[in-house]
Parts: sequence; structure tokens; C-alpha cells
Amino acid sequence: MTRPLTCAGAALATAAALALSLAIPVATASDMKPAAKVGALEIIQPYARATPPKAPVAGGYLVVRNTGDKPDWLIGGDVDFAGRVEVHEMAVDSSNIMRMRKLADGIEVPPGQSVTLKPGGLHVMFMQLREPLKAGEPRSVTLRFKEAGDVTVPFAVLPIGETPATHSHEGHGTTN
Repeated sequence: MTRPLTCAGAALATAAALALSLAIPVATASDMKPAAKVGALEIIQPYARATPPKAPVAGGYLVVRNTGDKPDWLIGGDVDFAGRVEVHEMAVDSSNIMRMRKLADGIEVPPGQSVTLKPGGLHVMFMQLREPLKAGEPRSVTLRFKEAGDVTVPFAVLPIGETPATHSHEGHGTTN
């Protein structure tokens, strides 16, 4: 038989849950092992999302950490599964409308800082897809930096709508 919690019991249960949640480590970009490095740049947690058949474009997301003392710029890249790779930004314009635009000068990665490319913000755009991206089938992406040059990076392909924070690797035979 279970008993209803009293106010004191509820407070104790809440405190215990809070203490337990504080003890669980949360991985941040600064804690993660880079998927690739080029010069002073580290590429962390690169991923794309699966696309429906005949989708013309897909987005690529990652964190770029600059461990050096000079800025660099992500300016584009190459892939075998799309016609071109562009660097884009999603932003709200003066009419309060969300718009996507190509960044002609690329994305600056200041020295000693990280830049996060994520859905709804800065991202890499794979244009003129030649084939759909399928969940669980990683893709090779060559990223181009103004100063550091090119680096080939394995991008995980997650199910549509998922991010690394929501994606479980249970059953994939991998560990985090």
C-alpha cells in the first residue's frame, strides 16, 4: 500500500530529485571530443537530418571551436551527395519575418571561442541534393575554412527533427 506524500515528504522527494539531477554530468561543446581538426580549429558534433525523398536541400550543423589566437571563417565546402555547399543564416528581418540568406563572407570563428551552427540559426546548406540523406547513414563532408583550409568531417545523419541532444544511441551499438 502506498501513502500519499505529505508536504514534508514532497519537499524531501523534490530535494532528492534535484540533488540527483545535479549529479548527472551534462556534456557541453567544451567537453566533447572533436570529430576532426584542421589548424587551430576543432569540429565538434557534426550532424545533418534525414531528408524526405526528392528534397532539394538539407542542413548541416556543428560546433567550430577555435583554439588559436587568430580568427578564421567557415566559407563553404564540398560533398558528393549535393551540387554545392553554402554557409547560411536564419534571422528575423525588419518586417519580423524569418528569412534564410547565404553569408557571402562566411561565418567568423573568433580566436578562443566556439561558434554553434544549429537549426534556426547559422548552418551549412547542402544545395541540389542528388539523393536523400538517410538516418543512420553517416556522410562525409569537406568543410572549407579561409585560413585553415579544408577538412573532411564525418556527419552523423539523424532522423528528421532530431538533434544530438534528443537522439538516443541505444540499440546502435555505439557508446557516448
